[in-house]
Amino acid sequence: MREQCESLVAIATGANMARAYSQDLRDRVIDAALSGASARQVAARFGVGDATAIVWVRRARESGERGARKQGQPRRSKLDPHREYLLGLIAETPDLTISELLERLLAERGVRACRATLWTFLDRCGLTFKKSPPTRASRTVRTS
Repeated sequence: MREQCESLVAIATGANMARAYSQDLRDRVIDAALSGASARQVAARFGVGDATAIVWVRRARESGERGARKQGQPRRSKLDPHREYLLGLIAETPDLTISELLERLLAERGVRACRATLWTFLDRCGLTFKKSPPTRASRTVRTS
């Protein structure tokens, strides 16, 4: 039971999250494999997975690439294909509300999206729909 709790704590704190191997280790694995050893032998010697070593060596042989690639998926939105359309609507009518944009998107493009999706999309485009709060009239009095 204790081991189970410890593993749950490790998962919750991110202790088991995958990280990229150091560039030094990558270079040593690739250099050893290119000097005649098999990728599997080199993987065992340096303590990395067979598939990892094989991929590193293949990339080095084919393209000379030795560095780590970016991890994770790129951030995409279902609204990306409709970017020009949405930005065009906003350019035509700058005072459109989020609700009106969603209605037009559904009616004219057949794309259903929630408010948060559209808000995030517009935020990434550098657009916001924040209104300035109403302010009272200035209390300054005319002097002449």
